[in-house]
Amino acid sequence: MTKKLSRRDFLKLAGLGLGAMALAPYQQFRLENFSTPKRLPDFPNSPIIGRVVDRGINLRSRPTNTAGSTVIRELEADTLVEWQREVVGTVIGGLYNQRYVETPEGYIYGSVLQPTRNLPNTPITEIPAGKNGFWAEVTVPYVDLAHEGNMVSPWLRDHIDYNFPPRLYYGQVVWMDKIRTQNGFVEYRWNEDANGRGYGYGPYGEFYWGDGAGFKVLTEADVATISPDVDPKEKTMLLNLGIQTLACYEGSREVYFCRVSSGRIHDPVTGLVTDTYATPTGTLLTHWKIMSKNMTAGSEASGYSTPAVPWCTYIQGGVAIHGAHWHNAYGDPRSHGCVNVAPEDAKWIFRWSTPYVSLDAGEERRNLPEYGTIVKSVS
Repeated sequence: MTKKLSRRDFLKLAGLGLGAMALAPYQQFRLENFSTPKRLPDFPNSPIIGRVVDRGINLRSRPTNTAGSTVIRELEADTLVEWQREVVGTVIGGLYNQRYVETPEGYIYGSVLQPTRNLPNTPITEIPAGKNGFWAEVTVPYVDLAHEGNMVSPWLRDHIDYNFPPRLYYGQVVWMDKIRTQNGFVEYRWNEDANGRGYGYGPYGEFYWGDGAGFKVLTEADVATISPDVDPKEKTMLLNLGIQTLACYEGSREVYFCRVSSGRIHDPVTGLVTDTYATPTGTLLTHWKIMSKNMTAGSEASGYSTPAVPWCTYIQGGVAIHGAHWHNAYGDPRSHGCVNVAPEDAKWIFRWSTPYVSLDAGEERRNLPEYGTIVKSVS
């Protein structure tokens, strides 16, 4: 039977893939404050801060979702908690990950808790000489945004419809084109430019201001090539879809390893096994790399809209290895075909693989017979 999806259902499905809608409690957002400048809040004092990425997440007395665990309370999206340690729990319901995170008050399933840090920065007050902007990386749990101009992007309109505050999250990378100080603190303006620097909606007159302390201004050192002396032909990746891992090799030597979330294996509407969203197998060729990309595509049944997806390494068509800040479910297939990895893993892969990308360029493309690093994808 075909189920007719509501707009709210679509947002839930988007969250399963690219997750633009991992947001704050409703009462924290008011449309009349949409353009009001916003300082960073006081974040928890913890080396690692867990950010709840979905609504209605259970805080439990024990690290399990079986009958023996008491639900202490439900947590709203963007609730921040002190991340003490990861423990192996018991999870039923068809999920592979068995990790829970221990907090001072109880346990939270690890797949729905993004590990973040609070690393504020000293903002710059002028655009770097000779540049028309700069790349910046979010280094705090989140940055609240003040909107400027038109409201045209799909993800923003959805936020407005459901009273969600627009934010940028730990690990996202954005292009800044202006700086202002008239509100008593330094703010950077994020321009999501549709003609480059992210392929979003900036030219239509839509911009966002954020507290500069939440962003690290990236330098060439931050994107410098890893292992520049190694012959690029000696660099290969092995993507194992069966066990949801990715390994990087220089010759026969493994130099990096991480867990992934590849294309999901169940239809989001019917729940049946399908290869509609499967990540391809075979020999895949890196052909496009871009530091940050707006990813908006699909229909209500399989759509998503997410800005500023960081460190994208495209390996076939629209399939990319990229950072994902909207979940921590690495080990479980759950994407629309892309290879989700933690933002720090995506950044390492981006810097290590070819073609190499300079800070000024922001992206590089290759067309056959030229290509970058080979990815061997196996099931």
